[in-house]
Amino acid sequence: MADRLTQLQLCLDQLATQMYATLHYTSDRAAPTRIPDLPYQVDPARSSFLETSQQQSQSQSTQTTAQGSNPPQAQTQSQDPEAQFTADLHELSRDLILKEQQIEVLIDTLPGIGTSEREQRQRMRELERQLREIEVQRKKAVAEKEELLEQVAAAIVGVKGV
Repeated sequence: MADRLTQLQLCLDQLATQMYATLHYTSDRAAPTRIPDLPYQVDPARSSFLETSQQQSQSQSTQTTAQGSNPPQAQTQSQDPEAQFTADLHELSRDLILKEQQIEVLIDTLPGIGTSEREQRQRMRELERQLREIEVQRKKAVAEKEELLEQVAAAIVGVKGV
């Protein structure tokens, strides 16, 4: 498993992706509305959004009744696109909130939270001291290993000579 900072970075990347997807979905699917106190200007391509969605709903319901079956997915989507849009927005919002809460949990578990800078510096000095001690032990172990290898090599040479 990755360290906390990597997990935090991944979560932030996922949050940014989710935010982008939510904004994209909202801008593509939302019906145009009038902004108060501004002149009413609607993009002609989007001005017939409600009319188009209503026409699609009617044509889908006509097609499904002509076929003699009403699939549940087509029925719910064609009945009320505005209700589906609202439900989708609630789900997207919930996902964003969950991701944000996950990020908060990761931040709260980061080391050093709740300690002063002086305490953190003291802890770093202590860790550096321990690291130096461990490095001395490592060098001793490497020297011992080399010595043992020489002894084994000498023993092998001694056995071959006999």
